[in-house]
Amino acid sequence: MSEPQQSGFIAHLVELRNRLMRSLLCVLLVFVVLVYFANDIYAFVAAPLLAHLPANSQMIATDVTAPFFTPFKLTLFVAIFAAIPFILHQVWSFIAPGLYQHEKRMLIPILLSSVLLFYGGIAFCYFVVLPIVLSFFTGIGPEVMTLTPDISSYLGFALKLFFAFGIAFEIPVAIMLLCWSGATTTASLKQKRPYIVVGAFVVAMFLTPPDVLSQTLLALPMLLLFELGLILAAFYSAKSPQEEKQ
Repeated sequence: MSEPQQSGFIAHLVELRNRLMRSLLCVLLVFVVLVYFANDIYAFVAAPLLAHLPANSQMIATDVTAPFFTPFKLTLFVAIFAAIPFILHQVWSFIAPGLYQHEKRMLIPILLSSVLLFYGGIAFCYFVVLPIVLSFFTGIGPEVMTLTPDISSYLGFALKLFFAFGIAFEIPVAIMLLCWSGATTTASLKQKRPYIVVGAFVVAMFLTPPDVLSQTLLALPMLLLFELGLILAAFYSAKSPQEEKQ
């Protein structure tokens, strides 16, 4: 590697480090702002469960430190989720100088839509999926049983669902990128639709808790989003490698 190339490589590493540090600092600042409301944030996330608990039931903590650390853990995840637009902006600022003009015009709306879809997936999970799933599980047990869920276990359950639905809602963006880059075509994806249906349920099985209801509630939106991705991808085609920067 020549000296100019080595200097350029080091400069890229320094810039990458600076942008990573800015992203971490943003997460830390958001966390510091939200940490005062840690208990309120946990109460908001636990509201769908509390709404379906029997009148004589309440949540418990089986670990001595859980009442302190569990809300803090949730607040950290909320800070990361809230900082995603800034983090993506840092990613964009790092890669944008090496992109063609048509690539910039393509990726800007994709980055924005990916953020909105991720948040949309979390909102869909909180307002639609959690009430259905929790209503099913809290009502299926024997009457002699008193349900007293652990706060840490519920947090892990909820975060896993939030993450699964947030990622699953990125399917239209993934399909658009694949078709736009030339890796595949909408016609090819349509031919593979039966395999994709099976794959959606397999992916849902790994991303959600081990129950058929959660898996189905994730797989069905994934299939609908796949169809939406095919519609949107039809407006894009692979760009010629001969296109030059403007």
